[in-house]
Amino acid sequence: MQLYSPWALLLIVILPGLAYLMVRKKRTAAVKFATLVDMKSCPVSWRLRFRPLLIAARVVCIGLLIVALARPRKGTVLSEISTEGVAIEVVVDRSGSMRAEMAYRGSKQNRLEVVKKVLKDFISGDKQGLTGRSSDLVGLVTFARYADTMCPLVHSHNIVVEFMKKTEIVPARSREDGTAIGDAIALSAARLKKAEEEIEMRRKNLKLSGSGLPEGVEEGGFKIKSKVMILLTDGRNNAGEYAPLSAAELAKQWGIKIYTIGIGSAEAYTTIRTMMGSFKVPTHQDLDEGLLKAIAEKTGGFYGRADNEDTLRKIVEKIDELEKSRVKSIQYTQYAERFGPWTLAALLVLALEMLCGSTVFRKIP
Repeated sequence: MQLYSPWALLLIVILPGLAYLMVRKKRTAAVKFATLVDMKSCPVSWRLRFRPLLIAARVVCIGLLIVALARPRKGTVLSEISTEGVAIEVVVDRSGSMRAEMAYRGSKQNRLEVVKKVLKDFISGDKQGLTGRSSDLVGLVTFARYADTMCPLVHSHNIVVEFMKKTEIVPARSREDGTAIGDAIALSAARLKKAEEEIEMRRKNLKLSGSGLPEGVEEGGFKIKSKVMILLTDGRNNAGEYAPLSAAELAKQWGIKIYTIGIGSAEAYTTIRTMMGSFKVPTHQDLDEGLLKAIAEKTGGFYGRADNEDTLRKIVEKIDELEKSRVKSIQYTQYAERFGPWTLAALLVLALEMLCGSTVFRKIP
């Protein structure tokens, strides 16, 4: 609680003098008696004894009005988080070739599972080299023959991680198998562009409606600092409507940076389980590194080759280091006026004083 006009309280010093003047006020009417000897022996009624309470009530009323005049108010400190974050679209290949096995912490798992685990650490943090992207927008696009938006760009990263867990490799010899790198880039670029437009439109609407931040606070909420695409694949473009370099050119025009990661090694193999047991079958490596490098260079990103979990993690850590967000907290105070209760109390005391002066403590003349 604080006072907007504390100097108004100086008026309280006049209250003792005002009370004195009211007590010493001369009577304007009198009744003449020959002698007052008999009247001095008469008992004094309680009404007469307590009549000075009317003067006290009048002084209290004036004191309450002085406090109200000082405008007591209660301030609430609010905090608006202003974030200049990164909009990140994670683009993951789920074609049949991602079944090939890859080293992961002393064991062998298929490439997609390793990619999902490393990306989970990138998004949520692993309490080691990766701190997570808590201040950023993150979305998920997967592709094989067709590109699909698995999760739109959101701040709730648990949702992205859950959708990532449910991402599966397309069935073997399926019509959905293929590698549409161009379509995946085009879809992801459109998602990033659309998200940026929606955020800017929302900020403009807040300003027009006047329901934004208080005066003196210039900006708050989320603002896209940069738009990033992380493309992970182990193959070459063999499906889709868009040429990868044409899609990359579109991304460049929209200010989107693409980091490309080639998954797998020349010595990869797939474990096939049959009634006769498990067999390791060598997997043909068809990674188009030249295309991935060209895509990254065109948009200002870089290309990295990941043969195992360690190299994949190092590439992701490098991206995490390059793409930083900036978060600042804007604090401001909103005040609620509290002079109303003081004014109401003064009016109630005044009304009670007038009522009692006209009834219980009424005097004649």
